[in-house]
Amino acid sequence: MAENPMLKFVIRPQSYPEKRSANERAHDFHEISDGFETPKAEDQAARCSQCGVPYCSVHCPLHNHIPDWLRLTAEGRLREAYELSNMTSTMPEICGRICPQDRLCEGNCVIEFSGHGAVTIGSVEKFITDTAWEEGWVEPVQVGKATGFSVGIIGAGPGGLTTAEYLRAAGHEVHVYDRHDRAGGLLTYGIPGFKLEKEVVMRRVKRLEDAGIQFHMGFEVGKDASLAELRERHDAILIATGVYKARDIKAPGVGTTGVVKALDFLTASNKAGFGDHVPAHEDGSLLATGKDVVVIGGGDTAMDCVRTSIRQGAKSVRCLYRRDRENMPGSQREVQNAEEEGVEFVWLSAPVAFEGTEKVTGVKMTRMRLGQPDASGRRAPEPEPGSETSIPADLVIKALGYDPEDLPVLFGEPGLAVTRWGTLRVDHRNMMTSVDGVFAAGDIVRGASLVVWAIRDGRDVADHMHSYLRARTPKEQAVAA
Repeated sequence: MAENPMLKFVIRPQSYPEKRSANERAHDFHEISDGFETPKAEDQAARCSQCGVPYCSVHCPLHNHIPDWLRLTAEGRLREAYELSNMTSTMPEICGRICPQDRLCEGNCVIEFSGHGAVTIGSVEKFITDTAWEEGWVEPVQVGKATGFSVGIIGAGPGGLTTAEYLRAAGHEVHVYDRHDRAGGLLTYGIPGFKLEKEVVMRRVKRLEDAGIQFHMGFEVGKDASLAELRERHDAILIATGVYKARDIKAPGVGTTGVVKALDFLTASNKAGFGDHVPAHEDGSLLATGKDVVVIGGGDTAMDCVRTSIRQGAKSVRCLYRRDRENMPGSQREVQNAEEEGVEFVWLSAPVAFEGTEKVTGVKMTRMRLGQPDASGRRAPEPEPGSETSIPADLVIKALGYDPEDLPVLFGEPGLAVTRWGTLRVDHRNMMTSVDGVFAAGDIVRGASLVVWAIRDGRDVADHMHSYLRARTPKEQAVAA
């Protein structure tokens, strides 16, 4: 009987792709590790216990067939592993790079609970699809027979692109509208290259363009066309804008020059990475070079900002977070990477004022302590009386998260219902908004969340939109009649 290629977790230790040294990687925007070589990927995939109830799949928003493609990888059947991975995800190599696996699949791996260390699922997922691209296994989108229906998608982020792919495969004409000059949303302009190199995103976008999906870039709904006008052009609309309104700090001096928004800082850096002309880098307003940088926040965006600042040659980089390390929302792996690269974390601290007149010169902060749990169940931070102190700062980056923009006003559609949080209200049975034929998915419905959830929502809403269209007559036919 042939030996079982799996269940090797008892004899093979957990291993991730080797990271480049902190000193080397802190000077460029390339990904910090090159990924697995084939033998190492097969070796790590073989650690899977093939458990009867795969918690890794259960806790993956896409319910990827993880144990199955791990086994195929361990057996050297990489093309089959890719095809199985591709069945449930439109962007597996992107999820493999940026998903917080420690909170999702790997964090719920059965052998992690047994003390042997989780299977390194994300790294294997990245390896499978990167190999597929290199070997030419990634096929064009198989476009179905033309249906005569036209769909408009507002937002070229992961949710919108996922829906576009599925609806194009169903034979619909698909138009994607986005305010930026490149598709990809936060994948392109919000996430730095050291986590996700831009060619990885651009090759996905090109595949969709090659399938006949029409991209309208630099297009602002409400300015270039109202939502009502887009509804006249298309048989169904999807709103997948994400949430881009930066949360602010209520503190004296917050409007001082040099106190900037995280997304503005990251977008400028990513544009420079594309080779674009970036005026805010030329005048230094969104550039960390030679500066004392203070980043405020504890999520993944804050981690992106501190690590970008290091790469831009900041004099010093500090991150202020009002809770402790154990209670921060960002990935612990990212905190470790940032510390290795020279970032100083000031836990249990919060800004109370920004110093400086013509431009920021420092941050006055107070120490915090964790009190009783708040409505979210987390212990609420409280200021420590008499603990105020100042630290120098030439650039302060606010990374406090995002809220929805006022889309009913922005899109000129007062009938678009929103929740008390400003997210779009949808009928969760079909993901349609209060406006007939207008659907919504991703962060604009659920609030700021993960890329993998946007992909999941994009997949789900594509099914609902397809069902909606099948019950109708295309606009062109209706007009002709």
